[in-house]
Amino acid sequence: MTITREQFHHLIPHSGAMCLLDRVERWDDTAILCASRTHRDPGNPLRSRGRLPAVCGVEYAAQAMALHGGLVSGRPDTGGYLASVRDLHLLVRYLDNIEAELRIEATRLMRDENSLMYQFSVRAGDAELLHGRALVFLRQTGEKNEKSVSDGG
Repeated sequence: MTITREQFHHLIPHSGAMCLLDRVERWDDTAILCASRTHRDPGNPLRSRGRLPAVCGVEYAAQAMALHGGLVSGRPDTGGYLASVRDLHLLVRYLDNIEAELRIEATRLMRDENSLMYQFSVRAGDAELLHGRALVFLRQTGEKNEKSVSDGG
């Protein structure tokens, strides 16, 4: 069942143009597949000098991870700190010139009480655009929300 931005916006703190995901195609306890066309939007807040570098695909993946956390728990994501991105492979230079819809997939590889690790990929049609792994440290209760995965920082 597809979940639209209007249906999931309350689960992540991203709003307005900073909410990069358009819909969820599928999800389960360990993985999520999202879709987006925001990479084509000239008003995309991640654009620099009119272009959207492929490395910005990491933010698309981070938002998918945050949304996955919210869907699995059934409550708004509490956020986390993007601690590292490993084995990042950028297979294109820019995303804004990709005509097809982006498909963002994130699969949770590990979770404990303080952190989680996801493997992610961003594709357009049959073409893989980037992939890698991300380690997220979960924000502890009462911790101030600065530079968190879920607020785009």
